Amino acid sequence: MNADEDELLTRSARDTDAFEALVVRLSAHLHGYLARRAPDAADDLLAEVWLQAFAGRAGFDAARGTARAWLFGVARNVLAGHWHRTARDRPDRHPLDADRSDPWHSVDQRLDAAACGPLLRETLAGLPAVERDLLLLVAWEQLTPTEAAAVVGVPAGTARSRLHRARARLRTALGSSHPLHLSGEMA
Repeated sequence: MNADEDELLTRSARDTDAFEALVVRLSAHLHGYLARRAPDAADDLLAEVWLQAFAGRAGFDAARGTARAWLFGVARNVLAGHWHRTARDRPDRHPLDADRSDPWHSVDQRLDAAACGPLLRETLAGLPAVERDLLLLVAWEQLTPTEAAAVVGVPAGTARSRLHRARARLRTALGSSHPLHLSGEMA
């Protein structure tokens, strides 16, 4: 499926119908990514992602990564801009504050969120930004570690080591009483 997406994004530089097909195919995935991180602004942020992606589509290079990773990179940049504006306008708010809408509904099936949620949010908020982004891109968005590396702009090997470190920190924080199985992780 990634090859089809890569071809659509490449072709979209000269054929806007190809871009429309990409929007249809990936909007739900990108919206989910944004909704889990900024639930109140996800719709507007998705529109901004597509505007920026359309404007920059000619700069996509399949040799540097997949279309999916490129689009999640655009989404990450749009989200960072949103958080920067939010921090400037409301310095009392942090993107992962506990008083926000709970973004863990999709994770509840795998975790006892009532017991783990606050500790998990606190631990995630304490991770370095790149480690948190890598972990969430792999666990929530089902990107491969290599795709997640392209999104955050680090080499794949660096991403794997940072992902390992983030998982280890979560395991330590949650302790053995809360088994944690993160996507992309060997059992």
